[in-house]
Amino acid sequence: MMRVFMITLIVIYQVTFSAGQETVDFEDFGIGIDSFLNGSEADGSFVSKSITLPNNYNGEFDSWIGWSISSITDNTTPGFGNQYSAITGVGFDNSQNYAVSFEFGENKIKLNDDGNTIDGFYVTNNTYAYLSMKDGDAFAKKFGGETGNDPDFFLMTIRGYNDGEQQADSINFYLADYRFEDNSDDYLIADWTYIDVSVLGEVDSIGLSLSSSDNGQFGMNTPAYFCVDQIVTSTGMTTPVQEPVLSTLIDIYPNPTADKIFITQDVEDKIQLLLYSQTGQLIYELDARQYSEMNLEDLKSGTYYLRIKASTSQMTKMIIKK
Repeated sequence: MMRVFMITLIVIYQVTFSAGQETVDFEDFGIGIDSFLNGSEADGSFVSKSITLPNNYNGEFDSWIGWSISSITDNTTPGFGNQYSAITGVGFDNSQNYAVSFEFGENKIKLNDDGNTIDGFYVTNNTYAYLSMKDGDAFAKKFGGETGNDPDFFLMTIRGYNDGEQQADSINFYLADYRFEDNSDDYLIADWTYIDVSVLGEVDSIGLSLSSSDNGQFGMNTPAYFCVDQIVTSTGMTTPVQEPVLSTLIDIYPNPTADKIFITQDVEDKIQLLLYSQTGQLIYELDARQYSEMNLEDLKSGTYYLRIKASTSQMTKMIIKK
């Protein structure tokens, strides 16, 4: 049976990377500030460290599908002419370069080496798509409509593949979600947000596809763009870890749970536990001791996110309440 993991938490957190992991940040592409590579000088793909991003460039129309590499900083100009820009105006952590996806169907992130896997990546909205959803344009509606009550959404679905075959699990991440009863909960992603895709298991590629509530005769009206940076891959290396990874020092159980979760930890410093709903609402906050517990009995069944903060690192754990 196919399982779908719903991820809508709007929280940016620092990820602790261990030995055996590699981060693809696109800074190895030699482009200056406010420049882009759209495939006109590529051979059908962009290769950076352990990953490949497919690209299909059409020289007759100077158009492309797939991926481009960008350092564009203009995050205020609306329209198709600003298709290479991230709404952040910079890459993750104020870096220069990032990748832009334009897709019809599904775009892939492919691993170059057998035995590697993709752990996660940062994503944000493209400026063209963001401003189109925020204000509307000649082709697409303003999300929420004039009253703000229209239940609009812009959804990224992430699937894992091995040898070309789709794996059972998938992840849904909302780049925009206006379906809430309270309009103040509606949101457009405007920051770099980390998506943990390790739940997909060992895959040699992931596919990213988009869907929207705004559709017309020729398909989706919302511009089919988003931006990606800092793709984290596992290399399978076994070099010693100089400092224990936070996830190896903390045990959370049972998960799924019907009432309580218990937390045991072996972190020298005090840690803080923050439980969030799918909409990013802080529900529970606790300064954890060596052994702690959270009572979730009164919460509705569903998915929650437990953010664990230590002095030098942070992590987020998905909690399922039955």
